[in-house]
Amino acid sequence: MSATKEEKDALRKAAFVARKAAFAAAGPGQADRLSEVLADHRGVPLSGYMRIRTEIDPTPAMAEAAAHGPVGVPVIEGPGRPLKFRLWTPDAETEEGTFGAHVPAAGDWVVPQVLIVPLLAFDRRGYRMGYGGGFYDRTLAGLRAGGPVLAIGFAFAAQEVAAVPIDATDERLDLIVTEAGVIEPR
Repeated sequence: MSATKEEKDALRKAAFVARKAAFAAAGPGQADRLSEVLADHRGVPLSGYMRIRTEIDPTPAMAEAAAHGPVGVPVIEGPGRPLKFRLWTPDAETEEGTFGAHVPAAGDWVVPQVLIVPLLAFDRRGYRMGYGGGFYDRTLAGLRAGGPVLAIGFAFAAQEVAAVPIDATDERLDLIVTEAGVIEPR
């Protein structure tokens, strides 16, 4: 399903509203299901993300995973480039990075095999709508060219839409984890 820029902009706007409402209503334990899913991948290099705006917060699950193996967070190096992932621990000193996300101030780079991916909207086919920069699509394509990579979308259930408009460069998610359950794309 391809869409015009105007249609994508309208969907992004609606997705921001839905996510903001879900964020405001959310209680504790949002990352519990994510922790359960990640338990099957202990010790495997993982990337998470540092929440911005009203994104669902994966850091409790990331902290648990960091006790078993390396966890990185994305660093944007510039427009049109794939993400790199800097080693993160719960006590890492961070600084503000691009778009206001905090990133470790220093540390080694991690090449993840499991990625927790933020999003604005998702559908049951496994497609996601992000902020429009294509960073995760480029990154996933590059990582998948080198071997198996598990991409886990993490979102509020309210962020589900009937169909995300896609382009040829869009990468599918392998799983979507919400506070309400786990979705295996069809």
